[in-house]
Amino acid sequence: MPESEKNAMRRLHISLAPRFGVIFVFLVLTACGASPRKFVPLSATTDAPAAPTAAFLNPIPLRVAVAAVISPRSTLESYDALLDYLSRQLERPVQLVQRQTYAEVNELVRTGQVDIAFVCGGAYVEGQRDFGLELLVAPQINGATIYYSYLIVPNDSSARALNDLRGKVFAFSDPLSNSGRLAPAFQIRQFDATPETFFARTIFTYSHDNSIRAVAAKLVDGAAVDSLVYDALVASNEELASKTRIIEKSPPFGIPPVVVPPALNAELKTQLRNALLKMDSDAEGRAALARLRIDRFVLINDHAYDSIREMARVVRGWSK
Repeated sequence: MPESEKNAMRRLHISLAPRFGVIFVFLVLTACGASPRKFVPLSATTDAPAAPTAAFLNPIPLRVAVAAVISPRSTLESYDALLDYLSRQLERPVQLVQRQTYAEVNELVRTGQVDIAFVCGGAYVEGQRDFGLELLVAPQINGATIYYSYLIVPNDSSARALNDLRGKVFAFSDPLSNSGRLAPAFQIRQFDATPETFFARTIFTYSHDNSIRAVAAKLVDGAAVDSLVYDALVASNEELASKTRIIEKSPPFGIPPVVVPPALNAELKTQLRNALLKMDSDAEGRAALARLRIDRFVLINDHAYDSIREMARVVRGWSK
């Protein structure tokens, strides 16, 4: 079977929930305009039926959810090599499932509609509290398993700190995002305010690259974004680098993890963990990791996410 057909069978489908605001649609179109590799249809409501799977030892698709840290097509282009790697390691097809919000991805995991998910720290602590969402592994990037929330503004903005954005228009990435919503909301509490009283208006862009582009285009006065996404994007896009500026950097947080449903079959959980942990030991795995700008996957202690939990207790009123 030609390699192109095998790849098509491995990556069965992407599903994207249909709830887009006008601003988000504009930003997605902007973000996806330069995609060089392939067109992938985005279903509005349902997942596509599985493709023929005779070539695989196990014909049942491995269902992989990727939270919308970056826009849908960018996600596919970043993750397709990793999905191919998992397909070969587990000898089964892989189905990529996307949703617009972190809450929707958590719901897929909670109800057992996916087997593994790549989520953010905020969504992880929320899911762990609500239904026992389990850590599997975490990526190591530049030798560390931490990241930051950046506050960014247009390059010519007079703002030098968060308080300078009081009464302005601000972009969050997702209601459950740590770097894109929780961290700045926690900081705003130090001013005895909430995002609703602090800013004149807020929007959700539902991906960090869309937030960065909204700032660069001056559609908003500022945004809170994932440092890993921002650093990677401005390193490869001179225009975005020249049009945006970091004004504040948060303390370090536990890096966005890879998670599984609490009821996932123990054997499959072990297979997934082992496949990810050994990715850096062979050429195919290293190439897939390089596409994602990841050094390797490693085991991580749940305590790495304690600072996110503490912020959630303050902002969301959780009891201890």
